[in-house]
Amino acid sequence: MVEGVHEERVTRWLQELLPDLQPPLTYSLIAGGHSNLTFRCEDSTGAAYVLRRPPLGHVLESAHDMGREHKIIAALADTEVPVPPTFGLCSDLDVNGAPFYVMKFVDGLVLHDASVAERLSDADRGDLGRRVVDVLATLHLLDPDQVGLGDLGRKEAYLTRQLKRWTKQWEASKTEEMPAMEEARRLLEERMPDQIGSGIVHGDYRLGNMLVESGSIKAVLDWELCTLGDPLADIGYLLNSWIEPDEVPAEQAALSPTTRPGFPTRAQLRDRYERATGRDLSSIDYYRGFSHWRLAAIGQGVYKRYLVGAMGSNPDMDLTTYKESVQRRAEAALQLLA
Repeated sequence: MVEGVHEERVTRWLQELLPDLQPPLTYSLIAGGHSNLTFRCEDSTGAAYVLRRPPLGHVLESAHDMGREHKIIAALADTEVPVPPTFGLCSDLDVNGAPFYVMKFVDGLVLHDASVAERLSDADRGDLGRRVVDVLATLHLLDPDQVGLGDLGRKEAYLTRQLKRWTKQWEASKTEEMPAMEEARRLLEERMPDQIGSGIVHGDYRLGNMLVESGSIKAVLDWELCTLGDPLADIGYLLNSWIEPDEVPAEQAALSPTTRPGFPTRAQLRDRYERATGRDLSSIDYYRGFSHWRLAAIGQGVYKRYLVGAMGSNPDMDLTTYKESVQRRAEAALQLLA
């Protein structure tokens, strides 16, 4: 039995949802996912589906809302933002002990590192980089009310709300004091820019959360942090993830897909986003600093969940290295804000 899925009850629920389903089903945990758990479900004919559920324990208040995540993906299905088709949401805790939803399994590459990016041609990498910006601009230009997401959250005071939320997570998850986090938070509060407009903010928009094929994006994944607010937070986050070849030692370049030839530069991403949206990115370093600080708070939450065993057994998870990455994020935030 796969930890996190009650196979008999979930299979019965899926049979009622999907009349063409052919049991028996096999369930397997999809690699990745340091927050919500993602499982592949395959029937006897080879038809594949994806099940998403919260972690097995230590769930922070308001986090891991399956109904909310399902609503977002379903609402975007009729837009030009590529998302997997959804089939249904289960809120009955008797089925699997926690809410979950099911969507179509979309095949494609996930560019977790440079070795996967090398499976694309230089031309495909260039096309993909431009498509990454275009999809983000499309998302940010959507009217939340028109797509049924107007009640997803408050549109104003995004940065204030985010600082409050992630400070709360940091305080709930921290295992020791970290002065860089406190100083970065102080600077974020002190230097906060006025929010110009609002839109749908993905919250975790990067190549590692996309299924791609050649130079196209087949689906954008992991919408659990999505909300309404300041779209510049997304572009700041994307730019942080877009590592350029000369920014890291050669031995670390393999960790980032964008160190491979063909990808647009960070400056080219900025210019393309500005042209597509008309938004001014002159204060983008603030948003990049905010992004590093927020990722440090999120990373600490992940570290704490692994520490207490809430994410199941993972022999590849190096807790010491992960803990150090939280410190590096906090210091990177300080550097950009200073």
